[in-house]
Amino acid sequence: MYKLILFFLFFIAFSGFAQTKKTQLPIGVFDSGTGGLTVLEAILKLDAFNNKTGKPGADGVPDFAKESFQYLADQANMPYGNYAAVNKTSFLQEQVIKNISFLGSSNYKNIGDLEREKLPVKMIVVACNTATAYALDTLQKILASTTNLPCIGVINAGAKAALLQQKKQRGTIGIFATAGTVASNGYPRTIIGMAKKMGLENIETISQGGVGLAESIDNDYDYIEIKADKVRRNYKGPSMLQEGLKIDSNLLPIYKFSKANNALLCEYDATTNRCLDMQLNDASNYVRYHLVTLLEKLLKSKYKLPMNTLILGCTHYPYLKDTIAKVLNELYLVKKDGKYKYRTVLAKNVALIDPSVETAKEAYIALRTLHLEAKSKNKLASSFYISVPNKALAEVKLQQDGWFTYEYKYGRNIGQQKQYVLYQPFSNENIAKPVYERIQKALPNCTSLILLQ
Repeated sequence: MYKLILFFLFFIAFSGFAQTKKTQLPIGVFDSGTGGLTVLEAILKLDAFNNKTGKPGADGVPDFAKESFQYLADQANMPYGNYAAVNKTSFLQEQVIKNISFLGSSNYKNIGDLEREKLPVKMIVVACNTATAYALDTLQKILASTTNLPCIGVINAGAKAALLQQKKQRGTIGIFATAGTVASNGYPRTIIGMAKKMGLENIETISQGGVGLAESIDNDYDYIEIKADKVRRNYKGPSMLQEGLKIDSNLLPIYKFSKANNALLCEYDATTNRCLDMQLNDASNYVRYHLVTLLEKLLKSKYKLPMNTLILGCTHYPYLKDTIAKVLNELYLVKKDGKYKYRTVLAKNVALIDPSVETAKEAYIALRTLHLEAKSKNKLASSFYISVPNKALAEVKLQQDGWFTYEYKYGRNIGQQKQYVLYQPFSNENIAKPVYERIQKALPNCTSLILLQ
């Protein structure tokens, strides 16, 4: 049913536009949260083509300089990575398709009036690895049968960039992504398939699901609470007591968790003054936990070459690219019993692969191939939307920060035809202050557009 709804939304949205006007429509960029803004930033900065000819080669002018954008963060339904763990990937796919239908819809009466606030988009960039893994094929089939709207994902781009690095220097490819992306096996499958076409044999990969990292970057209450000063009952991240996500007390000297500003929460035994439980409450501590876990996994496995390439397989992770590089350098120097602990499995220099640049290139090529590039210098203002819980829905269950409870979010089922979320423009009310400050610091081009909307 939802596939049929998507068909009609796009058909109605585009049927009144002549090709010349369609080129002036915005490009849609979609993610489960604010992580996809790292992809939009790469798009805004890209200068890899000659804008007159469309051929490869920088010309000193940003390749998307004439384009406007619509960004959608499905904050209410994130993190996407957890749906696979509860066997709800079909429900996840349904929500992705609903979000794409929002980008493809319009709310103006005069179909030819380009001055209204919400317009349909002319291209979709799925700037989310988990959504790409579970929904891209379905989206592309639906869109191809309706509007020939190009739809670009990030996994192919990340795999390609990693293999280009392997051509320079062979090693094991690490995949650092959400648990859902890892469970999909999307990256290893794509890497092996591409490697064969590129004449690269015996490529080895290892994956680490970064549970809680993207969530902490987007200030998800289940994984981080900046006001907390003690361990929390509803916490879902790594801890000393969390099965499958245990913090190993023997590895504490290697984790080197930050304790400043309650970045690490401990429940102490008053008698022994020992920590009975420990919870992470800072994004950099999530990085430390998962990278140490990844290297410990490598030590227990039989890989022929050290890891020299790490794909940042979640669009949130580039926010902490410098932290990831710093921690890897620290781990390369770790000694145990006078010997370097990880040097058999970790290269001195690890290439951090951010798929966003290759994704931007693919988007530009698709734009030119379908003759959708904007022709006018008078581009429309870009707009940024975020999904929030629909509090008018009688059954909705919210936690104290106003977002869905974990149990409600992952307890919903496919095919209910309910309006779980509403779409609103970015604002101080629906973007947490630490999140917005991170965006301002890391993504100046996106910030400029957000301020102009």
